[in-house]
Amino acid sequence: MKLVPQLVAIAVIVAIATPLAGRFVPGTRPWLDQVGLLDPLTALGVVPADAAGASSLQGGPRPGTATQVIAAEAERRVLSNMIDAIGSARGAQSVALSFGVTGRITALQVAPGQPVTAGDVLAELDSENAQLAVERARLVLADAQQTIDRLALLAQSGTTTSLQRQDAELALRTADLGLQSAQRDLADHRLTAPIAGYVGLIEPQIGDLVTSATTITRIEDRSNLIVDFRVPERIAAQVAPGATVQATPIATPGHAIAGQVIAVDNRVDESSRTLRVQARIANTDDRLRAGMSFRISMEFTGAEVPAVSPLAIQWGNDGAFVWVVRAMKATRMPIRILQRNADAVLIEADLQAGDLVVTEGVQALRPGAEVSLAPPRS
Repeated sequence: MKLVPQLVAIAVIVAIATPLAGRFVPGTRPWLDQVGLLDPLTALGVVPADAAGASSLQGGPRPGTATQVIAAEAERRVLSNMIDAIGSARGAQSVALSFGVTGRITALQVAPGQPVTAGDVLAELDSENAQLAVERARLVLADAQQTIDRLALLAQSGTTTSLQRQDAELALRTADLGLQSAQRDLADHRLTAPIAGYVGLIEPQIGDLVTSATTITRIEDRSNLIVDFRVPERIAAQVAPGATVQATPIATPGHAIAGQVIAVDNRVDESSRTLRVQARIANTDDRLRAGMSFRISMEFTGAEVPAVSPLAIQWGNDGAFVWVVRAMKATRMPIRILQRNADAVLIEADLQAGDLVVTEGVQALRPGAEVSLAPPRS
């Protein structure tokens, strides 16, 4: 006898809880729809009228009715391929300088970091002996010239021979070459800048004995920087001189600089399967230095492909697929994902003109099921 009041109490609780759940717990509406209570509760005003339509999207179709879905035609977007690489920079020109002869440094005309132009004197060696050699060569040349002049006067009286004149001319040419050699040796005692740029560190000091193997300093022309980087072999055919790049210094991520590809290697590296590329970037404000690392970005555009909402992408045992509405029936279509963007997924699929890709209501679809279209959510 005690069981009857308990059953009555349970029935009362269920009778009260069911309408409340339908009104305040949207997740129970598909169940209410399946047991046939959603429409009566909606008619009584307990469940909002728009909830019934929403439940049909979430909980599946009623027997004998079409599945209501939200679908739209796929957009067409250009497939873009973004490549990122890390590269190192060097100056447009860079020269390591050393004297051509051995000697002791007597003067340093520049300081590290100083800008110079081509032809500026950077350093000098003790050149006293070289200067004496030049003066000696000049005397020898003058003497040879005087001998030629004397023989020319004697030739008028017929007292010279052709052999004497030949020997004198040979001595003159030899003396001239000796003077040029001495002058060249004297010039080698002065270190000049072959290019314009900035002077690097200078290790030797005044008084140090240096040879032709001793590097005095390095001049770097950093008005433009050359960045070396590598790209995957799959885009080797798409990279060509003149292509645009974006170079971002690793040290200052927000400072992107436009650049241009200037050279492409003629073969792919077999070990890394990458292609070496060089790009030039401007350094007009002189904020960048040779040796810095850069993140290089290149964008390649391809053909137009379908673009769908990320909500449309479904996964099964055989990979990704989408539901397509064709002749108001559901069709499961396998796809290949080409690119993911923030607002769309670019795919490869056998879509036909007029096909609608389902974005909402996919849980209740079955191949060949009839569908009806609901208006897109505002």
